[in-house]
Amino acid sequence: MTDINVDDQPSGSGSDDGIVRYGIDDELPLSEAIPLGIQHLLAMFLSTVALPLVIAGAIGLGQSETTFIVQMALLVAGIATIVQVYSIGPVGSRLPIVMGTSAIFVTPLIDIGNSFGIAAIFGAVIVAAPVEIVIGYFYDDLRSLFPPLVTGVVVMLVGLTLVPTAIQYSAGGPGAETYGDLANLGVAGLVFLIAVLFNQYFDNFLSVASVLIAVVVGYLLAAPLGLLDLSGVADAGWVAVPMPLEFGVEFHPSAIVIAAFAYVVTSMETIGDVEGTTGTVGRRATSEEMRGGLLADGVMSMIAGVFNAFPNTSFSQNVGLIGFTGVASKFVVAICGGFLVVLGLIPKVAAIISAMPEPVLGGAAIVLFGMIFSIGLRLVAQNVELTQRNLTIIAASIVLGLGVEVQSDALVQFPDDLQVLLGSGLLVGGVTALVLNAIIPGDGGLTSADADADT
Repeated sequence: MTDINVDDQPSGSGSDDGIVRYGIDDELPLSEAIPLGIQHLLAMFLSTVALPLVIAGAIGLGQSETTFIVQMALLVAGIATIVQVYSIGPVGSRLPIVMGTSAIFVTPLIDIGNSFGIAAIFGAVIVAAPVEIVIGYFYDDLRSLFPPLVTGVVVMLVGLTLVPTAIQYSAGGPGAETYGDLANLGVAGLVFLIAVLFNQYFDNFLSVASVLIAVVVGYLLAAPLGLLDLSGVADAGWVAVPMPLEFGVEFHPSAIVIAAFAYVVTSMETIGDVEGTTGTVGRRATSEEMRGGLLADGVMSMIAGVFNAFPNTSFSQNVGLIGFTGVASKFVVAICGGFLVVLGLIPKVAAIISAMPEPVLGGAAIVLFGMIFSIGLRLVAQNVELTQRNLTIIAASIVLGLGVEVQSDALVQFPDDLQVLLGSGLLVGGVTALVLNAIIPGDGGLTSADADADT
């Protein structure tokens, strides 16, 4: 094992153990950077759009209100991504991390919206955001709670809990009349195959842009198969103007508590994503990078609430994209953020991209979500000594996390709010790893080399 001192690692370079072709501070020619930025956009776009759509539909918003919220989600995601990449003071990790609407908040915000209304959602989002800001500010004091053993488990769980989503999209999307049709599975399989083949058997740009190439081919193939619907493009407007507190704001203690729990969970996800991102360049994240990433999550989520968008967090599928393509340039990710801002202001352009058929995204997601798991596995393998103690913690955390995620009906006897919390695989698995690591005697999950380096 290589000796790793967290605070001595440079933020813009990787070690010989890295799997990157372009480092964090590398600036590619625009002819390469723009398509690669679009590739990041495609990797996260449907999630950024779909999650607000799910929440809006569940709480009964109309079409115009829903469209406005989706556009604000894109705009805030773009600004948050740029802040995360280049930072404003201490806010931002200065790492290639794409930001977008957090999936952790979907169920809690639906519960809040149905109980108290949409104004209470934005009130809870704004007031509870300091929870993650505090975690970020005191990260140095809390860092011992989140060693590579814990964060690696969280990264693996992020990938594993996203796998059902990838398969659902590959089959046509949840609730689709054509769910499971051979045409859907065929398109998804072709996208997956092209992504893998181009990544493994071609060099240079054709390799690093493999997912983008696969998605474009799948998009074009979907048209003659009747899977592409562009009817929404004509109905979309040209300009969306951001309006703060368009839906008002209300404050309810129980709503704020539910949102606060979600911020704790998403903090663990962000810690895992930051570690996963630096893991692609063969090192662990510095305290400054981790603190900045968490502060960006909290601050930008608070701003999101003001501008009628839902909380933002780091997007794990884009961490997977970096690991899969070997392009860790934050310049590329900043371009993705710029595109998101543009899309947030021009709904008609966004409508073209949002028409991407679910099987196309599903085929790409199989690769990306699987890569997230691999990055978490690599983080553990490089930085954690696989003793009986640590293997026990990994096993218990993964099994419990996946168990509640795929068999949430086992929790039906619990109160509704508790079901929401206990049904999160990230929460249960992450907290299990955190608690067991704290109470079982040992070195905190570090290898002996890492333990020596931190003393």
